[in-house]
Amino acid sequence: MLTYIVIPSVNELKNLKALNDRADEDIKVLVIDEGNQEIRARNVENLANVPNEYFGPRERKRWFKDNFGSAYKKYMSLIPERCHAETSFGFLLAYTEGANIVIEVDDDVYKIDNFVKEHTENLTREDGMTVHAKGKWYNTLENLVLTVDFATYPRGHPYDLETRQEHYFWTEGGGECVLNMGLWLGHPDLGALTLTHHGGLDGKCVIKSKASRREKVVVGEGTYFAVCSMNTSFKTRIIPAFYQLYMNTLGIDRFDDIWSGLFLKKIVDHLGEKMCLGKPLCVHTKRGRDVFKDLRKELEGVVINEKLWRITDEAELSSKSYADCYLELAQRIDNNIERQFKEPIHVKFMKLQVEKMRTWVEALDKLS
Repeated sequence: MLTYIVIPSVNELKNLKALNDRADEDIKVLVIDEGNQEIRARNVENLANVPNEYFGPRERKRWFKDNFGSAYKKYMSLIPERCHAETSFGFLLAYTEGANIVIEVDDDVYKIDNFVKEHTENLTREDGMTVHAKGKWYNTLENLVLTVDFATYPRGHPYDLETRQEHYFWTEGGGECVLNMGLWLGHPDLGALTLTHHGGLDGKCVIKSKASRREKVVVGEGTYFAVCSMNTSFKTRIIPAFYQLYMNTLGIDRFDDIWSGLFLKKIVDHLGEKMCLGKPLCVHTKRGRDVFKDLRKELEGVVINEKLWRITDEAELSSKSYADCYLELAQRIDNNIERQFKEPIHVKFMKLQVEKMRTWVEALDKLS
């Protein structure tokens, strides 16, 4: 089973050295970077026994020219500049090159020596527990043993009190899944508002994770969760519905994985498939960063999120494929933009997202 590991990074990939001991596995690493040759040279050494390839702006431009000819600028515009959502380019490569599974991992996630195996197990095995939430959102941090005893929610979880009433219903049995989100030891994925509230001015605070409660939690139909891409795997066939939303524009960033996960969950439920979270439990050694910069990047997204998830939840889908469902959902969002969003910046931002969603499906059609 061919697995592509997609990592967006401008740093030395010390965390991936463990893959050299897994050279017997059919894996390839795609590094989406900014073209720094010195860092690339060090990463080639770090991944000496693993196939790896690097795609900075120059390589990406060449790839789009080779695959789309004179129309390349239209499709190259799907990939934002200098932000995490550049991973979408890695997804295009995985889709066209016939990978079976894609694993996204960030460069500050460690202890990954068995993470390919554990991701594959959660995707393919039938075991697990299934959770349903009365408030339609499952708090993924519920599956972690934290160092604090107060309610804590991850980046992207809505603030509406309804979504934070943790009334969960559990059933035995899980099932095969199309996406698995691994969890973290150390620093969980927290939003800037939470970090600021708890004094995390350097992007880190007293809230840490010590262990996980369950290896596999299947999130039931009609229940959403905040999908964080720092340690996530998925089957390549869902890529037509898994564009990482266009970020680092109009002052808005850091919601690419959250909203791509939201849209995918809606479509997965409609198509009768499943998504889960749990293992592998990796160590998130978060680097220090200015929490106020993140707060500025997230603030408008926080406002949009409260309405966007409800628009998504209320959408009625009828299509039978990931691509067609994605286009249906894009149309549903488009129909509600001016009705639901009153701030001009939110209207402009959401219209851009709908345009990119449609172009994404068009690009994949041309590559097929």
